[in-house]
Amino acid sequence: MPVSWRRSRADGGTDSAGPRVLGYVRQGPGGTAVIRFRTAGLVLLLLHLALVGWLTLRPLDVPWVHAANLTPFAGIKADLALGLVAGARRIAEGLLLLAPLGVLLPMAGGRIAVSGWASMARTVTAGALISLGIELLQTGVPGRVVDVDSLLLNTAGVALAHLLLVPAGRARLRRRRRSRTPRRAPRPGDETGALHRDETSQGATPTIPRVGIAP
Repeated sequence: MPVSWRRSRADGGTDSAGPRVLGYVRQGPGGTAVIRFRTAGLVLLLLHLALVGWLTLRPLDVPWVHAANLTPFAGIKADLALGLVAGARRIAEGLLLLAPLGVLLPMAGGRIAVSGWASMARTVTAGALISLGIELLQTGVPGRVVDVDSLLLNTAGVALAHLLLVPAGRARLRRRRRSRTPRRAPRPGDETGALHRDETSQGATPTIPRVGIAP
């Protein structure tokens, strides 16, 4: 062991590897939790996308299909004209189809300390692109047609799920991380250094001059 290293340890100093080791120990459990969190998010995201693909891209054996709807809200109005139940079912199906992406996409990203508006914009944009991709792929699937209302409802469902669940979930995770972060123990030289700083700030100790005694 080098002499300089032993002297720095004896004087209460720190070597260059000390902070790195302490940082690794302090951040290790949090980093592992983030990795598990992201892995679970990715797995659930892939499973959900597989389910969505099976629901929306499998061929349908139907005698006839509606024409493609490229007018916003035209399909919803047509469903509401058939009855309140049919219209409500149509809206609920469109909202719920991709709604889990509002939670699974941020979960797969693994970010906790992030701007809420930036996260919202990224998630909604990704959800809209996924919905648009599904609509485009449906043009080549028998029994499927393009419906712009599905795109609007899918995107709205992603936005609502993100807004209702993600900010509260991130705030809770941040509180748990702060409560579990261990405090750094003071090193042997910290108390001596603090005492020296206190003495320096208070100034030198006053001295009383000696007075001679007359004979």
